[in-house]
Amino acid sequence: MTVAVSIAGRGDWLDDRHLQKLLAALSADGELARIAGGAVRNALLGQPVADIDIATTTLPDETMRRVKVAGFKAVPTGIEHGTVTAVIDGRPFEVTTLRADIETDGRHAKVLFGRDWAADAGRRDFTINGLYAEADGTVVDLVGGLPDIEARRLRFIGDAETRIREDYLRILRFFRFFAWYGDGRPDAEGLKACARLKEGLDRLSAERVWSELKKLLAAPDPSRALLWMRQAGVLTRVLPESEKWGIDAVHGLVATEKSLGWAPEPLLRLEAIVPPDATRMTAMTARLRMSKEETNRLQRWAMTAPLDSKTTETVLAKTLYRGDRQGITDRLRLSLASARSKAVEDDRAMMEAGGFSRLLSFAAAWQRPDFPLRGADLAALGFRAGPGLGKALKQLEDEWVEAGFTISRDALLERAASLSKE
Repeated sequence: MTVAVSIAGRGDWLDDRHLQKLLAALSADGELARIAGGAVRNALLGQPVADIDIATTTLPDETMRRVKVAGFKAVPTGIEHGTVTAVIDGRPFEVTTLRADIETDGRHAKVLFGRDWAADAGRRDFTINGLYAEADGTVVDLVGGLPDIEARRLRFIGDAETRIREDYLRILRFFRFFAWYGDGRPDAEGLKACARLKEGLDRLSAERVWSELKKLLAAPDPSRALLWMRQAGVLTRVLPESEKWGIDAVHGLVATEKSLGWAPEPLLRLEAIVPPDATRMTAMTARLRMSKEETNRLQRWAMTAPLDSKTTETVLAKTLYRGDRQGITDRLRLSLASARSKAVEDDRAMMEAGGFSRLLSFAAAWQRPDFPLRGADLAALGFRAGPGLGKALKQLEDEWVEAGFTISRDALLERAASLSKE
């Protein structure tokens, strides 16, 4: 006798009255709606559930009508593919009609709506994402996802190559989901299919590629997934900058994050596997169409010179004042992680780790001092507006910085007065 598996009691979200009301409205009069995909997977794995997706037999127009009657706002976010977003109290629920892909080109699909739950499950990517749950929490497994959840095994539904040819982004999703949910070695057939079809990644938009890479790098420990990506030739395909630089530093960085309580940062992890070369970072960020904020951080990190572990706080303060604080902090964190990973067998590395830890603590507490003079102060001393005034102001600021920010305003004014006579 097969014992039914349920997600009831594995999180308060299932009892949410809005969710239950929506499921009831979509399941009335011979129709049926179930929770689908990630929410079911995460509940079974004991992980937080954020987004809740719903699969339904109702056609998109009927879905819209029922959502409105139930008191939700209905937004046709992807109605041509059967998706309607139901919103209430600012909370969205994505509702999609059961469907089958009838034509795909590796990026987009033409769909046919239907009522076949097995066909809908069969068109999804991985078995752990092909699960459904009834309103009472009973899990419906039509693709063999439950045993894979139990074993923390990531496996394509059906033939791996067929699934990938439907959407080449699934190559990156294979490694991303392995990083988050997989254990042991990746599924052999899936890994081989990703390696064989990696050229298909060239057909994807840069935004989709970077989005998947960023999600992978945000996993608790992406090092194993990155290793298998490199073995399959996938990492070099989407991130050629990593080819001759290596990914070994990620493991030490993740260990340091866990030990020191650092929150995982995808960009810092990316910096660990690409060379600190400003020209290459400019090309990489443009190719992947990163945001302006992401681009600036990577470029400033690349342009920041590495610091020695014996650097004094006085020198670091001057460096922080003249340089980019984020870039300096990133450099110090990566240096600390590298030193800690070597410290087990190297006493010198242990001392270096202590030095980098000291510098990081100082950088975190450091507050940028305000230079006491302004252009108006020099103008009052007789300087004329123009390059000469700017040059004098810059010289005074440099002297103030080199003195460790200790020269008083009065002393600076005296020095300015002497410059005006030169």
